[in-house]
Amino acid sequence: MGARRRVSGSVSCGSLPGAHWRRSLTGNGRHAAGGNSGRETMNRRSFIRQTALAGTVAGATAASGIRLAAAAEAQPTEAPAHVPTQGEPKDVTQTLARYLVAARFEDLSDAARKEVPRSLVNWMGVAVGGSHHEAVEIALAAVSPFAGPPQATVFGRKQRLDVLNAPLLNGISSHVFDFDDTDLLTAVHPSAPVVPTLLALAEYRKISGRDFVLAMVLGIEAECRIARAVTPAHQDIGWHATGSVGPFGAAVAAGKVLGLDESRMCHAIGLAATQPVGLREMFGSMTKSFHPGRAAQNGLLAALLAEKGYTSSLQGIEAKRGWANVLSTARNYDAITGKLGSQFEIYRNSYKPFACGLVVHAVIDGCIQLRNENHLTPEMIDRIDLDVHPIVLELTSKRTPQTGLEGKFSVYYAAAIAIVAGRAGESQFTDAQVRDPVVVGMRDRVSTTVDPALLQDQARVKIRLKDGRTLDRFIVHAVGSVENPMSDQQLEAKFSDLVAGILPDDRAHRLIELCRGAEDLDDAGEIARAAAG
Repeated sequence: MGARRRVSGSVSCGSLPGAHWRRSLTGNGRHAAGGNSGRETMNRRSFIRQTALAGTVAGATAASGIRLAAAAEAQPTEAPAHVPTQGEPKDVTQTLARYLVAARFEDLSDAARKEVPRSLVNWMGVAVGGSHHEAVEIALAAVSPFAGPPQATVFGRKQRLDVLNAPLLNGISSHVFDFDDTDLLTAVHPSAPVVPTLLALAEYRKISGRDFVLAMVLGIEAECRIARAVTPAHQDIGWHATGSVGPFGAAVAAGKVLGLDESRMCHAIGLAATQPVGLREMFGSMTKSFHPGRAAQNGLLAALLAEKGYTSSLQGIEAKRGWANVLSTARNYDAITGKLGSQFEIYRNSYKPFACGLVVHAVIDGCIQLRNENHLTPEMIDRIDLDVHPIVLELTSKRTPQTGLEGKFSVYYAAAIAIVAGRAGESQFTDAQVRDPVVVGMRDRVSTTVDPALLQDQARVKIRLKDGRTLDRFIVHAVGSVENPMSDQQLEAKFSDLVAGILPDDRAHRLIELCRGAEDLDDAGEIARAAAG
């Protein structure tokens, strides 16, 4: 059974979560004409063409004795510096930097402050839980011989690394289960580049809890706003946004605690802009988890360089050859600068009850509900039909996954394991589970139909039983979404399940308490030290 596409019906995107994948962005994507009197400024490609032509002319004229004046006249002149034309923004980076530098802890809303401990409990759980995954073992073995002094904790382990390499490893471990927090509008995993950067710095130089919380909120603010400005065009051309915008979040968070002024913050943002990472081709492999780790490392380096006076363009985001124009085919710069300080991106942070991409959570949710309500077993089921949003098959269409990582990107496996196991935690995404004959048999009875009218976190599950009955469940918002969030108690249960066997119970409880009370800490580095294995 395979995928079918439903072609009837019209779609109204509105402003509901998930609609962004179908929205056509408009903005300052094209530059207005003018200023050159009809002459086209010579670019790099025309330079290559003309210099090659000049070489050909030179060879021919040498034989005939003709003077080379014409060839000399064809040599390019240096292109003038880019000057923004009418309608093209010129102060996006500076406006953002100005706000970030001026922002104070007192400016944070109660809702933003409340979401920080929830994000921390969730993220520390997945970071410690993933700390002994094969991908982390390999990365640690590769990096350790070249690492600097032991300045920062590698979570869930006894090893310590230098401040620049610890965020790389901790970013990998936090994302390798694909179980970390997610912004549904952009599919960015906000904490993965930001938190490991801040915690490594907090072990190197003392950072108060209030400063830590402020920097974390601002880092998430920057990366998610920049991601919104280019969603969905940026992702559509193949970028994994967590890696490509993550350096902005890490640079801003680090820059805030380092006390960068407006100019240096602009340079940090520019240095982050020139270090994007992450291709969607890597989904289903270890390299996906490398993206947030490298983003954290790149962003921290950007802030440290800027602190010492290293310069960049002051228009790293919006310039003609800046980040947004090079990495996306459409832009909406108001998403970056509009209503700064009046609302916070962390409001939209969502937490996963299932250890895979959010786009299949509605399917898993629906299958588990029908399974439990009707006491279903695989042998009772003839087939499962799924109606899903188009992004589901774009990201999770692996028909026959062979590894646990591949299973996270198979909607067919996700439905099957939900029926067989009644849950979809990390222990359900192992190589052995993916290859289990009972699960494989159930997986092969799953089919999908694309329905563009559905939102990203919606799905319709139809289970046809061998006795002739059909069970139907429509999931409006999957559990774990902003509209149907996990409770604090559910997040702590998830944390405890992930760290079991890695941290002793007393230390696990201590780590939860530190995350809960982060803003009251005298030294935020306590959070990192409590996470050591």
